[in-house]
Amino acid sequence: MSSFTTILALIVMGLVVLVLIRGLFNMLKGTDANRSNKLMQLRLLLQAIAIALIMLTLWLTGGGRPS
Repeated sequence: MSSFTTILALIVMGLVVLVLIRGLFNMLKGTDANRSNKLMQLRLLLQAIAIALIMLTLWLTGGGRPS
């Protein structure tokens, strides 16, 4: 289970980076402020999910403590 959550956390972190880059490019173009705002809200949601998955992985693995 911890391998699954680790892989899932890495995927979500990758999505965070992609949404961040897309939002920054959209903001630099200056075309649609509403779209930039929605992308940054999505980034925030994905970051919260990534943090939750990282915490779940640490909890499942014992946080790196010896058993």
